[in-house]
Amino acid sequence: MICAGGTGGGVYPALAVLEALNAERADVQTLWVGGEGGVEARLVERAGVPFKAIPAAGLHGVGLRHLPGNLLKLARGAATSRRILHAFRPDAIFFTGGYVAVPMALAGMQVPTLLYVPDVEPGLALRTLARFADRIAVTAEESRRYFRRRARLAVTGYPVRPGLARWTRPEARRTLGLPADGPVLLAFGGSKGARSLNNAVLANLPALLDLADLVHVTGELDWPAMQEKAKSLNAAQAARYHAFAYLHEEMGAALAAADLAISRAGASALGEYPLFGLPAILVPYPYAWRYQKVNADFLTGRGAALLLEDAQLQESLLPAVKNLLADPSRLDSMRAAMRSLSRPDAASVIGRLVLDLAGKRR
Repeated sequence: MICAGGTGGGVYPALAVLEALNAERADVQTLWVGGEGGVEARLVERAGVPFKAIPAAGLHGVGLRHLPGNLLKLARGAATSRRILHAFRPDAIFFTGGYVAVPMALAGMQVPTLLYVPDVEPGLALRTLARFADRIAVTAEESRRYFRRRARLAVTGYPVRPGLARWTRPEARRTLGLPADGPVLLAFGGSKGARSLNNAVLANLPALLDLADLVHVTGELDWPAMQEKAKSLNAAQAARYHAFAYLHEEMGAALAAADLAISRAGASALGEYPLFGLPAILVPYPYAWRYQKVNADFLTGRGAALLLEDAQLQESLLPAVKNLLADPSRLDSMRAAMRSLSRPDAASVIGRLVLDLAGKRR
């Protein structure tokens, strides 16, 4: 099998599916095809999956100045993909990425394909990939309206990494140096971080630490600034501030330990927060396609989360946290609503879809 992945919300769910596949069948051989550079290759190779990079670039929203170069990259990526397909000879292709996967889709039209759409609303690249896919798996029922050929669509939920669920709350708190009792906030901006979210946390840091212990996953870009800010905290505040540039296996501990999350509204919020029944304050990223706003609306519409606008975040964050922590019954209601959306078998369900396609190819 070839996994044609991408950055962002596609990497971790794809790795979860691959782990489920390997648990189901010991003879599954996988090659991950992804973009050149970036965090994707590091995450995939860390998981022990062979990785090959191909040239790729987006076309949607690209100015005329960059369009010829991006078209050339797309053509080069398709040629590289054909060589990979000829050498590896897969029985199925599993797509999770955006434009990075398009060259492989163009080259592999004769191979059975499964597309997984992590966000509620697919972007243009994923809609393009859907035209090539034999089957489509989606996180939420609401995604059906974005696809024409709905008969080949399966609602599976978001595949979460099996290692996340192993954490109990007491073990998670001990691992992260948190108190056994008392409220814990988790602020998380993804692998690269979220500058406005980190800035809002910094602007309100002493007041937030008066309310709760804070696990702050800053991302690598803002890590030096967070370390510098921590030096200005008094001893009591510093003891309640638990900052990390990034968490791998311990991310499950952070999710299990927290009472309330503050984060962007990427696709992982649709699967990881429900798994732990973790209420969230979601701050959609405003400078990209609206998919994060749609994800946030999906969760807030079910009473599982609260949405804050990025532009007003510094002013609105502290009052929102205060109000939620002061209202245990509302937090309990949000927790139950979030947990009701959990689909812990999503990785296994998608894995079986891939195996079914591969079997037909054989």
